[in-house]
Amino acid sequence: MDFSGKKILVFGTGISGIAAAKLLLNRQAQVILFDGNQDLDRERILGEFPSASAVTLYTGELPAEAAAAPELVVLSPGVPTDLPLVCGFKEAGIPIWGEVELAYRCSKGKVLAVTGTNGKTTTTSLLGEIMKNYYDSVKVVGNIGIPYTSVADDTTDETVTVAEISSFQLETVDSFCPQVSAVLNITPDHLNRHHTMENYIAAKLAITKNQTEDQVCVLNYEDEILRERADEIRARVVYFSSLQKLDEGLYLDGSQIVCAMGGKTETVISTDDLNILGRHNYENVMAAAAMALSVGVPMEKIRETLRTFQAVEHRIEYVAEKRGVRFYNDSKGTNPDAAIKGIQAMDRPTCLIGGGYDKNSTYKEWIESFDGKVKLLVLIGQTREKIAAEAKNCGFTDYVFADTLQEAVDLCYEKAETGDAVLLSPACASWGMFPNYEVRGKMFKEMVHALEE
Repeated sequence: MDFSGKKILVFGTGISGIAAAKLLLNRQAQVILFDGNQDLDRERILGEFPSASAVTLYTGELPAEAAAAPELVVLSPGVPTDLPLVCGFKEAGIPIWGEVELAYRCSKGKVLAVTGTNGKTTTTSLLGEIMKNYYDSVKVVGNIGIPYTSVADDTTDETVTVAEISSFQLETVDSFCPQVSAVLNITPDHLNRHHTMENYIAAKLAITKNQTEDQVCVLNYEDEILRERADEIRARVVYFSSLQKLDEGLYLDGSQIVCAMGGKTETVISTDDLNILGRHNYENVMAAAAMALSVGVPMEKIRETLRTFQAVEHRIEYVAEKRGVRFYNDSKGTNPDAAIKGIQAMDRPTCLIGGGYDKNSTYKEWIESFDGKVKLLVLIGQTREKIAAEAKNCGFTDYVFADTLQEAVDLCYEKAETGDAVLLSPACASWGMFPNYEVRGKMFKEMVHALEE
């Protein structure tokens, strides 16, 4: 698409917004950059560009003349689509794309896209490694931390782009169409943004909306929502299951991950040969393997990568052992369902650190998953009293409050005994106490390493 000379408004000045603006400048567009936070460091933002005059930057409020000017609006993922300003653009008939849509329109080659409430980053990272083991040009982008727009101009017809796509990013896709998509699971999350579960489901399934019958969508057979909605998907559906054998698809049989395709059955790998823990991770392995097989990667190349793949940072990541106590960083467990996976992966008595920003989640199932394994729950952040009330209702009373993460780590270390685990798996977002889950996880690791033996 030709952007030359067009006035395009990029809404948001985070890494996605900056990357989108740079891509548009490379395409000779006239870029208006806007962010509603008037306290941002304008000098720092403008310093991202070749010259301060490369873009027109507004913060706080967008002047009426600027709001009326754009021929296209590109939203960063963190910008809600129901803001009055965004609704005004829609009513004016101005096209609204997300950063992913812009990148897709500007890139070349194959696209493999992963979404789901949980497991996206691990599956995307693993799939990216499998692709790199077979293809020469591979880009791993999206919600994983590398804006898709930052690599779009580096792609060729031979490039394979592996993209982690969030529900926020899927709200604003238009023509985006991966050759292979995967929806790993759908459980309640981000309802403060999407407002209803149906809206959230619709956002997730938007990853498939432009796919055709000769393309592939990989789904989790054990997810009831996905089974019920599979008929709406035009792409050929390939299932994976961690609980039952499938006539067609990938499934877990004891300790073996098995592939049944076209009347042939083949063992992919034994879970004993993997370096990642838990049934949820075996699901991630099956999803990545199914996607790779769908684009012709040989099974042996997939096995090679599976044997060497290590856990993603902040996802049930082993940190250290101190005084016989093993510490795990699961800061990416930002909702109850993800945090349940963290608990399930523990094989010893556990002191658990939970709590954080309130995304209107409920915590009953998370607390019920403790199943006698959690000996102490240390609660921090905005949700601590809400979680404590739910814990009490569930009959779990071994909880205490901490005002800081450092206090929580110290309390856990004090109460843990040799052979126990300490797990940071908050079941909540980090906002309010930390900029993001990565910072929360890194601080936790620093605190653990600083503990005296």
